[in-house]
Amino acid sequence: MQKITTFLTYKKGAEDAAKLYTSLFKNSRIVSTTRYGEGSPEPAGGVMTVEFELEGQRYVALNADSPTFTFTDGISLSVSCDDQAEVDRLTERLTAGGGEVGQCSWIKDRWGVAWQITPRVLGEMLGDKDPEKAKRVLQAMLKMKKIDIAELKRAYAGETAKV
Repeated sequence: MQKITTFLTYKKGAEDAAKLYTSLFKNSRIVSTTRYGEGSPEPAGGVMTVEFELEGQRYVALNADSPTFTFTDGISLSVSCDDQAEVDRLTERLTAGGGEVGQCSWIKDRWGVAWQITPRVLGEMLGDKDPEKAKRVLQAMLKMKKIDIAELKRAYAGETAKV
C-alpha cells in the first residue's frame, strides 16, 4: 500500500474526472467508489469518493461542494511525455469541455486541476552542459503555450524558429 496518496477535492465531478484520467494513461484504473449516506452533507447516494490509479500511483477524488476547497496552480500533476503525439493527445483530452492551455504547457482541466504536460526531452535539453543551448531552449519554451518539440529541437540546435 502506498504511504502517501494525493487527495483531490472537487465541488462536483470527481467520478467524471477519475473516469477521464484513467482513460488517458496505461496501467490506470478505478479502484473503488463510495457514496454519501443519509444525513450526510451531500445528497444521499451521490458519489463521495473515487479511489483510482494513474500509472500505478494512487489518488482519491472527493465530491464536497464547499467554498473552502478549490484547486490552485500551487500544485499540479506533472506528466512526462515520450513524444509530440502524447503531448497533443493529453493536452486535447484534458482541456476538452472547458479546460485551458496556459503558458509552457501548464494546463487546467475543466475542474480546475492544474497539469504540466511536458516532453521528457525538454528536461534533457534544459539540463544540457552547454548553457547557450539550454538558454535557447528555455527562451523558446517561454514563448509557447502547448510545447512544440520540433521547435525546441530547432532552438537547441541554434536554428531560427519556423514562422
